[in-house]
Amino acid sequence: MICTKCKAQDTKVIDSRDTEQGKVIRRRRECEKCGWRFTTFERGEMGSLMVKKKDGTFEPYNRNKLENGIWSACGKRPVTQIQIDDMVTSLEEKWGTNKKTVSSQTIGNDVIEALKQLDHIAYIRFASVYKSFKDVDEFKEELNNLLK
Repeated sequence: MICTKCKAQDTKVIDSRDTEQGKVIRRRRECEKCGWRFTTFERGEMGSLMVKKKDGTFEPYNRNKLENGIWSACGKRPVTQIQIDDMVTSLEEKWGTNKKTVSSQTIGNDVIEALKQLDHIAYIRFASVYKSFKDVDEFKEELNNLLK
């Protein structure tokens, strides 16, 4: 692993721990050249999961792209990185089970449902972008559905 500070090639693992119910390994590392300590995370690849977009095209699944969208909705909310990691890992397991492709619509709907359980404000923010509300009435209707 390359040092994140000095870019030296030699680092050593100081500590390793399982996280996210054993699905991810968190490693604490130290650079042997400059002594800088940093953390890395190792998770299994999603294989060749492809996302089918609304226009019919396909693109490889990208966890970082999904997390960035979720974090945009969760900005300044009491949501932790661990909560987001657990949510995304759980959704990835659902999508990757015996499947090679997943539609962007399925991803969006599943994220909306997960955010509804996690944080109502983040849910409304994500839904307003994902569902492309055309006017205030559609937004009010979604809020009313949430309040029921």
